[in-house]
Amino acid sequence: MKKISFVIPCYGSELTIGGVVEEIISKVKEKKEYDYEIILVNDQSYDNVWEVISKIAHKNDKIKALNLSKNMNKPGALMAGLSIAKGDFVTLLDDDGQCPMNEFWTMFDCALKHDVVMAKYPVKKQSAFKNFGSFVNKKMAEVLIGKPKKLYFNNFSIIKSYVVKEIIKYDKPYPYVEGLILRVTNDIVNVTVEERKRSIGKSNFTFKKMLKMWINGFTSFSVKPLRLSTYIGFICAFIGFIYGIYIVIEKFTNSITVVGYSSLMAAILFIGGLILMMLGLIGEYVGRIYISINRAPQYVVKESINVGDSDEKV
Repeated sequence: MKKISFVIPCYGSELTIGGVVEEIISKVKEKKEYDYEIILVNDQSYDNVWEVISKIAHKNDKIKALNLSKNMNKPGALMAGLSIAKGDFVTLLDDDGQCPMNEFWTMFDCALKHDVVMAKYPVKKQSAFKNFGSFVNKKMAEVLIGKPKKLYFNNFSIIKSYVVKEIIKYDKPYPYVEGLILRVTNDIVNVTVEERKRSIGKSNFTFKKMLKMWINGFTSFSVKPLRLSTYIGFICAFIGFIYGIYIVIEKFTNSITVVGYSSLMAAILFIGGLILMMLGLIGEYVGRIYISINRAPQYVVKESINVGDSDEKV
């Protein structure tokens, strides 16, 4: 009997996670030839998520619960869940009930033929702010890590076990799951499904989290930002050289040269800002190298339920 694992990072979802788990169990039971396990990862949520998922796990030994010692953000929580997933197929989904589990078998039929299947929503039922963040992340992935333009990454996805085994070999801090998937396989397809509206609560996606996602995305698997800084530096230097020649010619052709204080300050501030930005970018890369050398963990499991010692990775 083949097994399907469901990995769900939990944050601020004490009112929704119970319904999500019930729907998963109900859906999997429709086909007797598949077994299941559900892995719930508490990313140090501010509410009572751990108490809720603990009760769920104690009632069903097919549900595994991990309690992280600190908030590691969604990528870290996903890696924690993936590290103990034993299914032939691993499904990633959100804890808020927006992922359309009613379309699961449609996606699963496609997953039998491909390595990775991701949901594609024709209309995203989320805030304009979150849509903007998703758009920037999509374009960034296309430019920096070579994601195909017609491919849409989404939180609701099904991944074959061999891809997951390759993903969890990455043991460095700052994991970027989409980038890790693209490093393993190109056999990724989208299935169009209808996203649900959020029924309870509001999104935890803040500007700070969006910024972290962007920085993590363009520094984890690409050096193109560093190359871009080199190109910008060369362009600025070239413009400065041409402008210097212009000043010399102007000096010899016109006895009176008007000195523009405002334009000079604007140029200094512009060039200075670029230099500081590029130094910050280089510093981000160097800092990540330093943190990786010190072997900072992706996550630390504080406690677990229904997880054997051989399954747990800290």
